Amino acid sequence: MKNKSPESIAAQALGWIDEKTKGVVEPIYTSTTFIRDSDNQYRSGRVYARDQNPTFDQAEAVLSALEGGHASLLFASGMASATAVFQALAPGDHVLAPKVMYWSLRNWLKNFATHWGLLIDFIDMDSPDAVRAAIRPKLTKLVWIETPANPLWTITDIALICEIAHAHGAMVVVDSTVATPVLSQPLKLGADIVMHAATKYLNGHSDVIAGTLTTREDNPTWQRIRSIRAQLGGVLGPFEAWLLTRGMRTLYPRVRTACASAQAIAEHFAAHPRVAEVMYPGLPSFAGHAVAAKQMTGGFGGMMSIRIKAGEGAAIATAANVQLWKRATSLGGVESLIEHRASVEGPGTPAPTDLLRLSVGIEATGDLIDDLEQALEMVVA
Repeated sequence: MKNKSPESIAAQALGWIDEKTKGVVEPIYTSTTFIRDSDNQYRSGRVYARDQNPTFDQAEAVLSALEGGHASLLFASGMASATAVFQALAPGDHVLAPKVMYWSLRNWLKNFATHWGLLIDFIDMDSPDAVRAAIRPKLTKLVWIETPANPLWTITDIALICEIAHAHGAMVVVDSTVATPVLSQPLKLGADIVMHAATKYLNGHSDVIAGTLTTREDNPTWQRIRSIRAQLGGVLGPFEAWLLTRGMRTLYPRVRTACASAQAIAEHFAAHPRVAEVMYPGLPSFAGHAVAAKQMTGGFGGMMSIRIKAGEGAAIATAANVQLWKRATSLGGVESLIEHRASVEGPGTPAPTDLLRLSVGIEATGDLIDDLEQALEMVVA
């Protein structure tokens, strides 16, 4: 069958069948080493399992198919996958990164990458003019995009930023964790590499820490990233790789359910008397809505933030009084999460102190709305 839909590719994990047992689920390969042929060759293509475990193959192949990429790599975490990209650069290379981005990666760039000689400017990535102004000809080697960007859900025009960056010889990497392959195809919009914190939506069950990279084409940078993964050892265990494949089988229904629920929740609270602002790309009033509508298909994601009119104390108290939502860090799981993001990120955070970050799961939408309503009613005058 030709031209299978991405939903079918994900649900059947490319239709893999075990040749020996005819099982429809791949086994977990735990061997750490592989037999050398009698003439001293490795015709199996595998020498050592640190970066060659067969359990990686299916997850990487499924992700490459969903992203429309040349190849994918699994890493031990989203941070491991992201930092591998920067480690592939040379001292003195210049990087553009967004002011609004995953907080741990921003801290790593400021506190570690700069000590290795990288030159980093944090800019308003949603402003093409800011990108043009910040690029240093012949020196800028990487433009890092996160869209929608955590925790304000800022939207960056991927195609336009790729055009600007490529005109100066810089590669573009997109953190598409929130959009997922269900909603956005960064490689088709011109990006060179797409990154996922696979802990989140790709796995979707809050039981695996993982990261991924997918490249549009094979090139020396990609080969260097492959080598960094092998040499530094930031790879998944076989059980986690197997769980990630299992998680991706339900990616499409999970994300679509979360998107529909998030849209309804955003619309419900957009004019709520106790809510100062709802930050969600699916609302026409949201600053990045037009760009999001252009480059995201099928929904606007399951992430949003709400700002509480009565301020920081009321925001924290609202989170304390929910019953169905879970007060926890992370996102993209089947359970809905809420947290006071400024408390997590600390000094320098772009998150206002009255902001609550919401990760919408797959529970009944009405239940999630009712729970937020009763929490707001309890703490806000």
